[in-house]
Amino acid sequence: MTNIFGGRSGSYEGELIKAREEALQEMAKRGIDIGANAIVGVDIDYEVLGQGGNMLMVTASGTAVVVE
Repeated sequence: MTNIFGGRSGSYEGELIKAREEALQEMAKRGIDIGANAIVGVDIDYEVLGQGGNMLMVTASGTAVVVE
């Protein structure tokens, strides 16, 4: 019902969590691929796209570093 009338939507919240985790995992993989062992200054951005606002883009960015 919250999907129709507003409030916290469990399905929408679940999709946000899933998208955030996937973005963070992709960022970590790319860091490992270039030889980093940590990422600092992580920023996560959310953007609603599509004609009806039916698509979600999550972007994770940060600086890959080597910590000794």
